[in-house]
Amino acid sequence: MQSNPFIISGYVSSEYFCDREAETERLLHEVENGNNVAIIATRRMGKSGLIRHTFQRKEVSSNYYTFFVDIYSTRSLREFVFMLSREILEKLKPYGMKAIQGFWNSVKSLQTGISFSPMGEPSFNFQLGDLRQSENTLDEIFSYLKHADRPCLVAIDEFQQIATYPEKNVEALLRSYVQQCANARFIFSGSQRHTMGVMFSSPARPFFQSVSMMHLEAIDEEKYKVFACNHFEKNGKKLQPEVVSEVFRIAQGITWYVQKLFNTLYAKTTKGETCTKEMVQSSLDEILSTMDYTYRETLFRMPEKQKEVFIAIAKEGHAKSITSGAFIHKYRLPSSSMVQSAVKGLLERDYLTYEQGEYSVYDLFLTYWIQKNY
Repeated sequence: MQSNPFIISGYVSSEYFCDREAETERLLHEVENGNNVAIIATRRMGKSGLIRHTFQRKEVSSNYYTFFVDIYSTRSLREFVFMLSREILEKLKPYGMKAIQGFWNSVKSLQTGISFSPMGEPSFNFQLGDLRQSENTLDEIFSYLKHADRPCLVAIDEFQQIATYPEKNVEALLRSYVQQCANARFIFSGSQRHTMGVMFSSPARPFFQSVSMMHLEAIDEEKYKVFACNHFEKNGKKLQPEVVSEVFRIAQGITWYVQKLFNTLYAKTTKGETCTKEMVQSSLDEILSTMDYTYRETLFRMPEKQKEVFIAIAKEGHAKSITSGAFIHKYRLPSSSMVQSAVKGLLERDYLTYEQGEYSVYDLFLTYWIQKNY
């Protein structure tokens, strides 16, 4: 049994996964009916958890090869191809030599980097620097997906990242491969709502009208209340229902922050005791304390002007009209041109997010840490 039922990293099982029943059924329905899907949501809302949960469903795991690759850290098509190759090989291992041989035979440019032990166990010894012809290898990968011995589901998380690659026409290249790959369905998920929205809804972009769109919102508070209370009770603890409302308020309904706070609250509540609303703030303070060094380093590494604007937006929480005289005067910023320049750099480095006319700090806990310390 999981020692702490409030998981903050990865996916364990349906027992520790709250709700998303309608979303799971919708995603399952789309892929089973031959549709590709784009899932758009605020970062840490639970996109990857939903995908992994769907992949664990028996009707999926028994009939499909499932591959999940997070490309947030990639900066080029070459890195994308490298990560996708590794993921496919790793996920094929449990299916035995026949499945792996199909991949090995198709992806000839990687054959020198794939070796087999005397027991037939494969290992991937290929390094990023060994990948010379990214497009050739990508072509081979899609050839494998097209001819694999069972249908494939390929999930690409933080898909908007491909728009930043230095290579030209990456979107058009991937769209052409996806369009021709009848044996695979694709799930594109992303947290930059504006970029993802433009990629899939603009007539000028290659992926226009090529997917079913899903927007992931917060988990229903009442359903989470049942989920949380059940896990406390199973382990001889009690939970005041109003704790859930307070956590949702602080976490703004964003799944990861909700889970992180409940992970801490659960750990602080001993068997036979009751978790109360008064414990929420102390749990938040505890989390912020553990992040103190990291957050100070984050601000230390920022250029001075960017830091001024970053702190102002964090103190505002959700900032609108940041070049207005009122905002500049309130936070004693030099000028609107300075704010514009600073924000451009902060957005490029993912320190800020911009959604529906509002700027906010990418990390909600960092927002609270700044509000507490500045």
